[in-house]
Amino acid sequence: QVQVVESGGGLVQAGGSLRLSCAASGTIFSIEHMAWYRQAPGKQRELVAAITSGGSTNYVDSLKGRFTISRDNAKNTVYLQMNSLKPEDTAVYSCVASDVLGRRYWGQGTQVTVSS
Repeated sequence: QVQVVESGGGLVQAGGSLRLSCAASGTIFSIEHMAWYRQAPGKQRELVAAITSGGSTNYVDSLKGRFTISRDNAKNTVYLQMNSLKPEDTAVYSCVASDVLGRRYWGQGTQVTVSS
């Protein structure tokens, strides 16, 4: 079974930065893409950013320019650099790794709280 482990969440003041990390391990299949989602209380989970093994990226328009996703394929690791954080960015951020067979493996989620 694939294991997905996230780190880097925490409490930060508005305008600050955080860098989230997500590492996937234990799979015999190639990881096709990895992505970050977030979910705030009372709201639906939404895609934040995604990146393929080839380096193609996708961002939510409202976050583009503040958030940057990057990868290290050799480590099956993806990063989310979050700058100029706003209180509305407060959410549980979850990482998912998708293999070439279309199976998805989720991390436990990490809390990001941005104070006013």
